[in-house]
Amino acid sequence: MGLNIQIVTDCKNPHALADWWAETLDWAVEPQDEGFICSMIDQGFATEDQTLIHKGKLVWRDGCAIRPPEELDASKPERRLLFQTAPEEKTVKNRVHWDVDLDGRDKDEARKALEARGATFLWSASQGPHSWHTMADPEGNEFCIS
Repeated sequence: MGLNIQIVTDCKNPHALADWWAETLDWAVEPQDEGFICSMIDQGFATEDQTLIHKGKLVWRDGCAIRPPEELDASKPERRLLFQTAPEEKTVKNRVHWDVDLDGRDKDEARKALEARGATFLWSASQGPHSWHTMADPEGNEFCIS
């Protein structure tokens, strides 16, 4: 039986990082239901300080998800990345990182474009004929492009 997966990234600013990764992957930010959020506050299950306005919309402060656009309407998406707040700063190398397949695009050009949007180049490596750049997103989470 195949299972769906959600990968969660701890971060300082989940909405900004979700926006960054959605643009990087050509994915979409998962819409949040403002009516549902308001009803949770009205019923006492949440408080207004657990929300914020992001890009003109009421959203949960502590989390934001992205999905491939074709899975936005799925009740159980196969792929979902969730960004959630964490109180501590990132201090060590990630034990898990993402490999971003550039689908034939030039990795040096992609590196420059990502750096222009706030990523940091860390190092280049290769194994046999395969080579990649290791980068960090705006909050320091490592990922590779190839």
